[in-house]
Amino acid sequence: MLENRCDCKAKNEDLIQKVKDQLPDFNTIMELSDFLKVMADSTRLQLLMSLQQSEMCVSDLANVLNMTKSAVSHQLKALRLSKLVKSRKDGKTVYYSLDDEHIEEILAMSINHIQEK
Repeated sequence: MLENRCDCKAKNEDLIQKVKDQLPDFNTIMELSDFLKVMADSTRLQLLMSLQQSEMCVSDLANVLNMTKSAVSHQLKALRLSKLVKSRKDGKTVYYSLDDEHIEEILAMSINHIQEK
């Protein structure tokens, strides 16, 4: 983390220290940044929103998004590695779902924020 780069005089040093003390460590901020970057892709958002509705296999997701199975699989891998989706196998078919309720809450809060008037 960069130190002593600000070229201006502090107005409220107590407030500044309080805010600094409350910030997560730099590694946590970097992990959050990476998490949000993965979610920032419109295709991945469509996949996540589809999985909000139901657990689905790659073929069904490909049909919902009108994409190839290969393209969907590629995006699902990124989502799985970022712990946004999980998979389970039933015979030869792999089903995907949101990793946990936090992902659903993040999506719901984000939609609510965008739709505010």
